[in-house]
Amino acid sequence: MSDNPFIVEKFEFLGPEFLKEISKHAVVNHIKAKTEIIREGQKNKYIPFVLKGSIKVFTLNDDRELIYYCMREYDSCMMTFSSIFSDYISRIYSVAEEDSELLLIPVSVMHDWLIQFPAINKLFFQEYDKRFSEVMNMVNEAVFHKLDKRILSYIKQQISLTGNHPIKLTHREIAINLGTSREVVSRVMKKIENEGEISQSREGIRIPKDTNVSPV
Repeated sequence: MSDNPFIVEKFEFLGPEFLKEISKHAVVNHIKAKTEIIREGQKNKYIPFVLKGSIKVFTLNDDRELIYYCMREYDSCMMTFSSIFSDYISRIYSVAEEDSELLLIPVSVMHDWLIQFPAINKLFFQEYDKRFSEVMNMVNEAVFHKLDKRILSYIKQQISLTGNHPIKLTHREIAINLGTSREVVSRVMKKIENEGEISQSREGIRIPKDTNVSPV
């Protein structure tokens, strides 16, 4: 496992001894699309890193999702870092957005690694900073952006994430992910379609060719 491109790129700076340790203890797990990985109330046993695919991290309130961030290739989940220091009970849900591959590091070895390989803290600080910025962007978007901009941003995000264009997203799915109702999404989708921001067909939702599909 120590010759895995992800492990080499992510952990090589910690030295050959660490690469031996991670090859000994880490496991690779293949996850099918739409599979729930962890749910609120469960005890977390692993620190995950995404090798392939994408993982949605969110919370639920009255059956409505509030997305914190999406983990993509080489990302980790800052919500699991507390598991290193305590018996962390998950306050989030995570679900595979597509067929994915995860590198799972047991929490049971992480505490010893922090002592034996203190430079690993640099990695966690980097991951924490990245995830925290995404959460702050989510909060700003939810508070300050109008729903039409949020829907358009979400569609662009999913196109960028999956590489599918047009992309198949139901109004209900968009509503759940943005914490609103399907009826409201349908009205707003019709509005932004009339404004030329999107087109909808049986093939899915398409963004005009001259539009940047990167989420804003």
